[in-house]
Amino acid sequence: MTLTQAPSIPSSTPPGVASFLARDHGLLIGGHWRPSRSGHRLVSVNPATGRPLAAIAAADGSDVDDAVAAARAALADPAWRDINPLQRGELLHRLAELVEEHADELALIESLDNGKPVAVARAVDAGTTAKLFRYFAGWPSKFEGSTIPLSPRGGLRVLNYTVHEPIGVVGAIVPWNFPMSMASWKLAPALAMGNTVVLKPAEETSLSTLRLAELIEEAGFPPGVVNVVTGTGATVGHAIAAHPGVDKVAFTGSTEVGRLVTQAALGNLKKVSLELGGKSPHIVLPDADLEAVAAAACDGIFFNQGQTCTAGSRLYVHADIYDDVMSALIDRARRIVVGPGHDPATGMGPLVSAKQLATVTSYLESGLADGAELACGGVRPAGLAGEYADGFFLEPTILTETTHAMRVVQEEIFGPVLVAMRWTDVGDLIDKANDSPYGLSAGLWTNDLTQAHRIAAAIKAGTVWVNCYNLTDPASPFGGYKQSGWGREMGRAVLEQYTETKSVWVNLT
Repeated sequence: MTLTQAPSIPSSTPPGVASFLARDHGLLIGGHWRPSRSGHRLVSVNPATGRPLAAIAAADGSDVDDAVAAARAALADPAWRDINPLQRGELLHRLAELVEEHADELALIESLDNGKPVAVARAVDAGTTAKLFRYFAGWPSKFEGSTIPLSPRGGLRVLNYTVHEPIGVVGAIVPWNFPMSMASWKLAPALAMGNTVVLKPAEETSLSTLRLAELIEEAGFPPGVVNVVTGTGATVGHAIAAHPGVDKVAFTGSTEVGRLVTQAALGNLKKVSLELGGKSPHIVLPDADLEAVAAAACDGIFFNQGQTCTAGSRLYVHADIYDDVMSALIDRARRIVVGPGHDPATGMGPLVSAKQLATVTSYLESGLADGAELACGGVRPAGLAGEYADGFFLEPTILTETTHAMRVVQEEIFGPVLVAMRWTDVGDLIDKANDSPYGLSAGLWTNDLTQAHRIAAAIKAGTVWVNCYNLTDPASPFGGYKQSGWGREMGRAVLEQYTETKSVWVNLT
């Protein structure tokens, strides 16, 4: 891929978005947009066409040094350090308003850069981003310390209280599947608690985050409070995780890369939070509503092209209703319209990159070689020719006759591939559901309240959905057991990860 190829921008793209895409996008450091020190650039590719969409700066360690220095300076600057909690909240409210005002523009940028349907980008990515900033705007004036009754030795009278202080400079590293909303998952609580941030978007999908950074400036955040450094994970991500001037690193991505982030962070023992992979069980009991299950199972795996850490990728259906559920599910999967994300008719877009398509395809080959049967999908959709002939498309795919010995059952595929299995014994079902190195989420469908609570209690996962799937909210904590991560995103729980708690003792004797 070379920068000399013409950008692949649909002719229907509004002038404002087309103009944004045509820019040579730089780094935001200390309130200034500039190229990387090396002058190197990366190409952002439109996954629907396989052609260049935009050029972004490729930073290196020296650019990260600059960004961290700017963040540290902003942390000490009275313009940020001394504003009161209500003023911090007002800035976040203003940013939420700007995201809402520009939601259609942000959604289209996200769709073109990531591949997802524009309706999904509008409702989920832009919608979630605004909602997160608005929710966390209320926390700066409400995250209180405590006064603690003590029993000190020697008959002393002591006042003991706690205060929460910003942890410092946060290095935020976010993935390509929900670029802007994942950035907001880090930015909103970090800023609410008074920290400064060095943010690295994924190299595949940096554009919506760069536009969000412009809105952050427009909202009135002081220079250096948010810095955005684009580039590769191996260079920029590693430099942020290892940097001695970074006090905390917050990472969302694969478990494999999460281990690398943790190792890099050991130098100054910075705080680390990780939201990692999943291989979520989606469980169906024999009394469940078949149509509701088919709809939820379909959305649970094919939403966002299956590129979701919570994807319901392992479907366990009771043997008594297995054939009926699978028939309804396969019918729904075959009716999903696959195409470019900017087309309103599209129900599932392309995968994010040629690399990801190759990874998913290799898993399919492995599963079939191990004895799985292809119930539907597994190939490129027919009819996508012309400018979309080289897009990274794959039909919604369902594999049956799978077993727990197969890689497709044990490993995260991160694509539109569902593995389906029958079950008859609840104890064996729970064992199989927990037979995974991951523990991010699970789904359960039943009208039996007793069974619902028993199974939910037995599943080793950070989130269990009962008669629903893939619901999140800024007020509810999100995170995983086992190798699905450390710590929690969202809700009050995440604020502990962006603050230091100080205990103050005062002798009143």
